[in-house]
Amino acid sequence: MSPEQRREMIVRTALPLVAEHGTAVTTGQIARAAGIGEATIFRVFADKDELLDACVMEALRTDHVLAEIQEIPLDQPLPARLAEATAAIEAYLGRMGMILGALHATGRRGRGSHGGGEAADAAIDRASAMARTRGALAELFEPDRDRLRLPADRLAGMFMGLVFTRSRPPGGPETPAPSLEEYLEVFLYGALTGTTPEGSTE
Repeated sequence: MSPEQRREMIVRTALPLVAEHGTAVTTGQIARAAGIGEATIFRVFADKDELLDACVMEALRTDHVLAEIQEIPLDQPLPARLAEATAAIEAYLGRMGMILGALHATGRRGRGSHGGGEAADAAIDRASAMARTRGALAELFEPDRDRLRLPADRLAGMFMGLVFTRSRPPGGPETPAPSLEEYLEVFLYGALTGTTPEGSTE
């Protein structure tokens, strides 16, 4: 196993432990979970801080969620495609929130805007990540392009906004959240039944 492969293996093993324990996780715990000696961690990471920085970078990476979206079969109905994309994005946001939230709650501050150090901040290109996600979502609309009211890329941007809003409901935790099916029905067919945008019945 190359040093880079070993780093990746250690980070993958560490992520659920970091989500559970935050900065209180020990390199001993991570080593036991990975089935390696603790000294092996320090052959590829200078210290625990560098390992936690790598965990933040991994949590923020969008490669995995983009791959999941791109693998969604395009021969499914559009609502099914968008439901799968929503599940993939929400899973990504959930994992990221657990890692960053656990680290922040256990006092990891002063390590850049996301708690991953300067390297993590330098590696994060939010604009590019959003553009790539929007492009992947636009592909899901393409099979229905002859029926779309707006261009696929604009609909993809609007749909991203819906998914992010759904992940943090504006009504707060006390307000019952609409189901995914309800979100998708209103997004695809509108709030009014049996009407066109001009208000005349179809």
